[in-house]
Amino acid sequence: MGIEESVPPFMLGTVEGVVGWARGVSVWPVTFGLACCSIEMMATGGPRFDIARIGSEVFRGSPRQADLMIVAGRVSQKMAPILRQVYDQMSESKWVLAMGVCASSGGMFNNYAIVQGVDHVVPVDIYLPGCPPRPEMLLNALMAIKEHARRSPLGAHRREVARAAEEAALAAMPTSDMRGLLR
Repeated sequence: MGIEESVPPFMLGTVEGVVGWARGVSVWPVTFGLACCSIEMMATGGPRFDIARIGSEVFRGSPRQADLMIVAGRVSQKMAPILRQVYDQMSESKWVLAMGVCASSGGMFNNYAIVQGVDHVVPVDIYLPGCPPRPEMLLNALMAIKEHARRSPLGAHRREVARAAEEAALAAMPTSDMRGLLR
């Protein structure tokens, strides 16, 4: 008879595992609905799709109480500094979900007024494609964020790693400068 059989199962585990579980089951999003994708985000909170099943029904109005930013829709050049300010006010650990093709890459709005991908303003963890994406897709992306939160490491260098990844993403070439098949 080993230790696994004599000790109750709740006593086995690591601090990192317990903290990861706690972060994974308590993902609270901040609302940042900018266009038509926000209607689908609101529908996800309704009784038909019931976002409460996965524990994210509490859409926070204050970024200091949230740890997930769902950017739903296109981001204009004037809205980008505000988006960054809301992101900076969020507490650590924080994640960003770009909902819709406009938030992911600018969508069909390839002009001077729209940011060509929200990843030029804040680091994005999950891109959710679609125009607009269905509520089922948002639920699936939220479950992926929760799994990402469960597996993200703890440690002294976690902030430095996150800061380096953010700087690399912000230093990338804007999609408006890229040349491809459409130009």
